Amino acid sequence: MKSISISELQKYIKEKDHHPDLKKDYFLKLSEEVGELAKAIRKNTTPASDTFFKGSIEEELYDVLYYTLAIANLYNIDLEKWIPVKERLNDEKYGTHNTDKLFSN
Repeated sequence: MKSISISELQKYIKEKDHHPDLKKDYFLKLSEEVGELAKAIRKNTTPASDTFFKGSIEEELYDVLYYTLAIANLYNIDLEKWIPVKERLNDEKYGTHNTDKLFSN
């Protein structure tokens, strides 16, 4: 299976599912998916397999990611651009200083 970057996935989602007039609906869908993820975690429905995916933690995590990226698209936010910024803030807040390992060139 091919790996995909956050930017590539965000672009793919924007091409297939972009309705700026439905911002509230995307947020409500994200909230619904977070609830479904909570249910999957409570039931410990992992790991997914070739014969079991529906309702798994893996499926619900993807759904949360999907709607997160769809919302970012509605606001023209390149989420991949902001990940290192937020991680640096987390490093400062928690004193972890791990960001440079992840984002060094």
